[in-house]
Amino acid sequence: MNANLLALGAIALWASLAALGVTLAHVPPFLLTGLSLLVGSLIALPLSRFDFRQWYVPSKTLAIGVYGLFGFHFLLFIALRHAPPVQANLVNYLWPLGIVVMAPLFLPGVKLTGRLVFAALLGFAGAALAILGGRPADPNAPLWAWGYIPALMSAFIWASYSLLTQRVKAFPTAAVGSFALVSGLLALLCHVWLEPSTALSDKDWALIALLGLGPLGGAFFLWDAALKRGDARQIGVLSFLTPLLSTLVLLAMQKEMPSWSVGLAALMIVGAAVIATRKPQALLGAVDCGRFRRW
Repeated sequence: MNANLLALGAIALWASLAALGVTLAHVPPFLLTGLSLLVGSLIALPLSRFDFRQWYVPSKTLAIGVYGLFGFHFLLFIALRHAPPVQANLVNYLWPLGIVVMAPLFLPGVKLTGRLVFAALLGFAGAALAILGGRPADPNAPLWAWGYIPALMSAFIWASYSLLTQRVKAFPTAAVGSFALVSGLLALLCHVWLEPSTALSDKDWALIALLGLGPLGGAFFLWDAALKRGDARQIGVLSFLTPLLSTLVLLAMQKEMPSWSVGLAALMIVGAAVIATRKPQALLGAVDCGRFRRW
C-alpha cells in the first residue's frame, strides 16, 4: 500500500484521540491508558501471523517504546482533564514541530538553521495564543490551567520518542505490539497502586475498545508501516494535518464553533511546522534562492 495512504490512515485515527479522551474523562487516566494500549497491542497478533518472534526487540528499544507510548498518552489524558480541551490539544500537537527543531539534539549530522529557529518561535507563539485565547466564560475564573504543562510535556515525549527510534536497530512493525503491551501493563499496575477502583459501563468498554483499535493501536502500526515504505519528509508534512483535524473533531463533539484565536493558533502551529520541513526552494518557488541560503 502507498506510504502516504498509510500515513493518512494513521492521521485520521489520531484525529479522534482527543474527542474520545474527553468522552472518557471520568475513567482514571492510568486505567484508560492501560486498557486502551492492551487492546491496541492485539493488532500485532494477526499482523505477525502469531509469530511472537517479531515482537522481540532489544531492551533499549523496548524502553524507548514504553517511554513514548505510555508517557505520551498518560500526560495527554491528564492535560485534557485539567485545561480547556481544545487549547490543550493544540499545545500537545507541537510534536511535529518538536521533531524538526529537536533533531539536531538527537541525530548526528543534523544542524539547527535560522529557518528552524523562526519556525520554532512561530509555533510556540501559536501555542501561547491557544492558551491565552482560551479565556473561560466566567471572567473571574483563572486564565492559566496547569493542564497545559502535561500537554507540552506529552508533545516533548512524542517528538523525542520519534527521534530516538531512528537511533536504534530497525525492527518489524509487529514489534510495536510489544511497546503497547508493556506500556499497558505498566499503566494498569499504576492504576492498582495509585487510583481508586472504577466500575466501567458497557458504553465505556465499547469506547475503550474503539480507542485501542484506533488512535491507541491501529494508528501506531499504520504510522510505522508508512515510515518504513515512504519518504519521511513527505509523511512528516502530512502529519501537520493532525492538529487541525483533531481540533475540528473536538469542537464538533462539543458543538462549538472555532474562535478566531483557536483558528489563528492552529494556522500558526501548522504553518510553523510546514516552514520547518520545507526546503527554501519549495517555499520560494521559482525565485532565485541563492541569497536565502542561510535558511
